[in-house]
Amino acid sequence: MRTVVQLSDLHFGTTIAATLDPLIELLWKLAPDLVIVSGDLTQRAKTPQFIEARAFLDRMPTPRLVVPGNHDVPLYDVARRFLSPLGRYRTHITDNLAPVFLDDEIAVVGINTARSLTFKGGGISAPQLAEATAYFDALPSHIARIVVTHHPFDIPVGLSGVAIVEGAERAIAAFAQCHVELFLSGHLHLIHTASTNKYVAAYDAPMLVAGTAVSTRARGEPNSFFVFRVDRYTVECDTYTWDTQARAFQPSEPRTFARMNAGVLSPY
Repeated sequence: MRTVVQLSDLHFGTTIAATLDPLIELLWKLAPDLVIVSGDLTQRAKTPQFIEARAFLDRMPTPRLVVPGNHDVPLYDVARRFLSPLGRYRTHITDNLAPVFLDDEIAVVGINTARSLTFKGGGISAPQLAEATAYFDALPSHIARIVVTHHPFDIPVGLSGVAIVEGAERAIAAFAQCHVELFLSGHLHLIHTASTNKYVAAYDAPMLVAGTAVSTRARGEPNSFFVFRVDRYTVECDTYTWDTQARAFQPSEPRTFARMNAGVLSPY
């Protein structure tokens, strides 16, 4: 079994100071095999914000897999936005914009969906998709396959001001062919769960959107993050939410998703 933590939308520059130390302490108690940070590490892609985010990452357990979000691209610095959109991210966080993690039980592929030409939206290009699917195709069938993006593949009905990742339908169809079992994203600042069967009939992989872990920019929900426990047959998901009175993140009742592959080749 593998334990994977997903944090999202840290937004340094708008963090709630009281949440930071308890989150780090809890991460070490959880002893994850991997910590995922699914984008928007900063509020406005400013150097001091990236320095804060880097220091926070350095306090976490390793290994870590991090992808950028649209807020990690400068908004008002137009020259930097188009000439070096992720320059500060690459300097302070990581130069790897296509991170992967692999052990003998799970494979996690991160995809950079942040773009200069859109303020909020994001996309998956054909070359990014080809690279990710080729990586998954080369793996043994029992490995649990996980995709991480900042921008989500689905949004709640009625939620305004956001859109799904550009290229979602094409991407899901391709990922169905290489048996991806879990899609993790952020961007919405609220928790949302959907299924890939929205795109491909009989392909029922969960698509989970994490809330914001430590930022004030919540959409009426408490700060939260996910903890996944992946075994051969299931993916169990705990949501840890911030309790202001207890000054601690508290777990909810876990949700369990059946793995499609379950150690054998998927029919999809």
